[in-house]
Amino acid sequence: MNYEEFYQDLQALEKGVQEKLQGTQKSFKSIAKNSANGDLKNLAKGIAQLKVFLSETEGLAENLEELAGSFNGKEYIESGDFAMQLVEYCEQYSVDVTGEFPVYEIFPYKVRIDAENQELSINKKKLQCARPLKFVQDIKASREKYLKAPFNDILFLNELAAAYDLDVAVKEKKNKGKSKGKDVADGHHLMLTDLYGYMAPTQRAKKEYDMQNFAFDLARLYSSEIKATKDDRRYEFGPSKAASKQIRILDGDGKEQMLGTVRFYKDGQ
Repeated sequence: MNYEEFYQDLQALEKGVQEKLQGTQKSFKSIAKNSANGDLKNLAKGIAQLKVFLSETEGLAENLEELAGSFNGKEYIESGDFAMQLVEYCEQYSVDVTGEFPVYEIFPYKVRIDAENQELSINKKKLQCARPLKFVQDIKASREKYLKAPFNDILFLNELAAAYDLDVAVKEKKNKGKSKGKDVADGHHLMLTDLYGYMAPTQRAKKEYDMQNFAFDLARLYSSEIKATKDDRRYEFGPSKAASKQIRILDGDGKEQMLGTVRFYKDGQ
């Protein structure tokens, strides 16, 4: 199954409906004019013409209904045709995509295909769209808009450093009496997923600033020329052995990078 082929058939009928509706509107204006002018002869002609247009429009509407009902959206998604074409359009439009049915990542979005409900979930937001081409076009436009949005890399870096310091303090408190705690100056690596928890501490905060938003900000910081915090600490990203803790980003060249940890340190450490 291919939605674009189905869509072409729909467009042909839609064009016919549009023409009939335009004729209907023209006939109605003629009726209104002739009734106001008392032109009964042309009024009768206008009414007869209107009836023809309405009848033809009804016929086309029935054809539209029949055509729309002939496309099995659930089968289209369950068969894998939808997902296959979505990936193909991503490649065609140079949109990064990874994953396999039913879950994909189109950075910075996580997309889940729900065949049962015939809907898509984008970062947990529901969307009704059975047309892969339109979905990819919208995702590409949304991503480009996101990229053009103002980003204060210095502010984000300092917020990340503050979360790092808080995580260090919490870990030092837990380790007190068990082992010698490390201070911030030690510059040890901490999990980025833990720092995200401090930057979005509540469910409401996580809803407004989800992990994908965080990943996107990390990507922009990764490609930023800003290399030090306001207290002159430098930073360094690192990997994680736990796959579930890895955060996938795209760098400035569009290449995949997997980030797991970050450390803040003074020069010479």
